[in-house]
Amino acid sequence: MALTLEAKKQIVSEVAEVAASAHSAIAADYSGISVSDMTELRAKARADDVYLRVVKNNLAKIALTNTEFECMAEGLSGPMILAFSQEDPGAAARVIKDFAKEQEKFEVKMIALGGELLETSQLETLSKMPTRDQAIAMLMATMRAPVEKLVKTLNEVPGKLVRTVAAIRDDKEATA
Repeated sequence: MALTLEAKKQIVSEVAEVAASAHSAIAADYSGISVSDMTELRAKARADDVYLRVVKNNLAKIALTNTEFECMAEGLSGPMILAFSQEDPGAAARVIKDFAKEQEKFEVKMIALGGELLETSQLETLSKMPTRDQAIAMLMATMRAPVEKLVKTLNEVPGKLVRTVAAIRDDKEATA
């Protein structure tokens, strides 16, 4: 059934709104993938806060105009599924990478991050990017390390004094 003009406008505005706030995008060829496998992919994407949508290429090109993913417009051809990371840049890459391991026919065609197209071989690198919580934890650990070292160093001074006094006491008791 053909889409009405209103339905097309709604799809374009929805994808454009998601693209405007997304951190990264991935386009993949899904031809040859069963409906049940696609349903499984959509469920994983929803759980990881990844927007996943099959959109006609012409509508996708219009939706991506004036967003940082406009660089993907030229590469949209054939049956494509678009995945946008909403919370952290690596979320879509993790979902797509895991799905591509299970499905030989599923092929990543384009990856966009920060307004630039990346090589498809960069999917692994993008998928390993830390989530926001992981990045904050890494930052806090980095900030905490010098303080811990300072406290240990400052604590060593009285500790050394106590050990020295104890050694002198033990020496005097041994000679007495």
